[in-house]
Amino acid sequence: MVGALTESEAVCINVINGAHEAEARAVLDPLPHQECITYYEIPTNEPWCRDHGPIFLTRDADSKLTIVDWDYNAWGNKYPPFDFDDVVPTRVGEILDVPVFYPGMILEGGSIEVNGAGALLTTESCLLNPNRNPQCSREQIEQQLRDYLGAGEILWLGPGIAGDDTDGHIDDLARFIDPQTIVVGVEPDKKDPNYHILKENRQRVETLRDQDGQLFRVIEIPMPGVVQHDRQRLPATYLNFYFINKALLVPIYRHKTNDRIALDILQKNLPRHKVIGIDCVELIWGLGAIHCLTQQQPKF
Repeated sequence: MVGALTESEAVCINVINGAHEAEARAVLDPLPHQECITYYEIPTNEPWCRDHGPIFLTRDADSKLTIVDWDYNAWGNKYPPFDFDDVVPTRVGEILDVPVFYPGMILEGGSIEVNGAGALLTTESCLLNPNRNPQCSREQIEQQLRDYLGAGEILWLGPGIAGDDTDGHIDDLARFIDPQTIVVGVEPDKKDPNYHILKENRQRVETLRDQDGQLFRVIEIPMPGVVQHDRQRLPATYLNFYFINKALLVPIYRHKTNDRIALDILQKNLPRHKVIGIDCVELIWGLGAIHCLTQQQPKF
């Protein structure tokens, strides 16, 4: 993953201490483009920086960078302690010397998806879960998203996939690949618990309208089938992809046919990007994949 990233952009890697950095360097130092890799030492509890890390914003008028530091409680108090993770965005703001804003609401980065034009996609099963913000109504949550992320249209889907311990992060279900196009996961096997979950969400996507009141173009992508570890169902999905400047990194799971089908669908619809499959069989054991492990930062 880092090797692909450094082909077109800088990579900032957070480590908890010097020993952790040495362990990372033992793997990454042989890679080319070492000038593109920077290590930062910020203590954390978990590696999933998409969820606890900073969400960066820029202002069109002057390209000024800022950070939004949402509260964090390890996916509904499932995995304490999380005190180190909760302050990571503020620590990053101090290092980069950029302003940090505090909405005072729990939100993980993997629970939201934006099209860059004013529409935000999320799920009721996560953002409306009482283990996140029981004091907030749906309308209050929507207003916070508008106030702190600049979203105009808030779009809601339903439950998450089997094995997902986040209560339904959107980055397992449906993603934008451009402002007018949503890619959705589908499961053809009617016996799979994901079949009805994804069918319901697919039907809801059909009715969604963008910030201008237009229906979205919808593209289906298959699920990779059952991926397990020690008999535990894992939340494997091709939707946990990550855009970089010149490519798209897509998790794959050694499925004989669906890996190639998923990559081909994405490549067909992203002719200006190089679609790269990254084997995530070991990574998904931690219940996350490429999108969960990354967080984009605008150049400033």
